[in-house]
Amino acid sequence: MENYIRFDWAMKRLLRNKANYAVLEGLLTTLLEEKVTIHKLLESESNQEDEFDKYNRVDMLAENSQGELVLIEVQNNNEYAYFQRMLFGASKLVTEYINRGEGYEKVRKVYSVNIVYFSLGHGKDFVYHGKTEFIGIHEGDILELSPFQKQTFKVDKVSQLYPEYYILKVNDFNRVARTPLEEWIYYLNTGNVPEHATAPGLDTVKEQLKLDRMSREELKAYYKHLDNIVILRDNIMTERAEGRAEGRAEGRAEGRAEGRAEGRAEGRAEGRAEGLAEGRAEEKAAIARNLKSLGLSPEQIAKATGLTEAEINQLTTDHQ
Repeated sequence: MENYIRFDWAMKRLLRNKANYAVLEGLLTTLLEEKVTIHKLLESESNQEDEFDKYNRVDMLAENSQGELVLIEVQNNNEYAYFQRMLFGASKLVTEYINRGEGYEKVRKVYSVNIVYFSLGHGKDFVYHGKTEFIGIHEGDILELSPFQKQTFKVDKVSQLYPEYYILKVNDFNRVARTPLEEWIYYLNTGNVPEHATAPGLDTVKEQLKLDRMSREELKAYYKHLDNIVILRDNIMTERAEGRAEGRAEGRAEGRAEGRAEGRAEGRAEGRAEGLAEGRAEEKAAIARNLKSLGLSPEQIAKATGLTEAEINQLTTDHQ
C-alpha cells in the first residue's frame, strides 16, 4: 500500500483545482448516496490567519449542480462546543446566500460535512447523520409536505428543506473497509487507500494525491504541516494535564482550608449543643430535687421531668 497526501492538506492545496473536483464529488456521492457534481467552489474561512486554526482546521464551500451548498470541514483537535459551531456555520450560509427581499422559497439547501479527528460526543458509530423532522406529540406521526409544496419545492420531505449534518469520526474507525463509505473513512483515518477500493473519488486520490507527485518544497511544507498538527495536539494535552494537576492541587488546598473551617464551625456547634444539653440536664435535676423535697414519689417526678426513677434516686442520694 502507498501513502497518500492527507485529506486536509489536499483541501488546502489540491482539491480547489477543478481537475481534482472528482475527489470531493466522490466523497459526497458516497456519503449522500446520490450523484453529486460540484458546480463551483465558493469563498470559505479556510485561509486562517491564526496559527492554531491554520493547522487545526480547514474548510471548503462548494455549490453543486442543483444550487445546494456543501460545507466540508476538517477539525484536527478537540473543540467542546463543536456541535454549536456546526449549527452556526450552517445557519450563516442560510442567511448569507439569500438576497435581501427574496422570498423564503429561495433559501438554499445546506449540507454540513464534518470530518473530525477527535472524540466528539458519546456514541458507538463512526458516521452520524442529523436532519430536522417534526414529530407529532400526541400521534407520533411525522409532519409531511402538502402535494403543492412537494411540486413547488421539488422535494418529498420537510427534512430536505433544512440543513443536514454529517459527522465522520474517522479516528473511531478500526475495522476492515467493506463498503464504499468505509473505504473513504479508512483513507481519511490512515492516509492510505484500500488496495481494491471501488468508492467514487478514490481512484483520483490514487492518481493525483500520491506523495511522490509532490516537489521537494511541497513535501517540506507538507511535513511541516504534519509536525505542527502533532505539536498542537501535544500542547493541548500538556495544557489539559497541567490544568488537571493544578485543579487537583487547588482542590486539595481548598479542601484542607474548608475542612479546618468546617471543623471549627462543627466544634463550636457541638460545644453549644453540649452546653445546652448539660444546662437542660442540670435544670431537670434541680426540678427533681425540689419535687422530691415536696414529698412527690419518684414515679410522679419522672412523669414531670422526663428523668428515669434510677436517675431521680441517684440525684436524691447525691443531694443527701
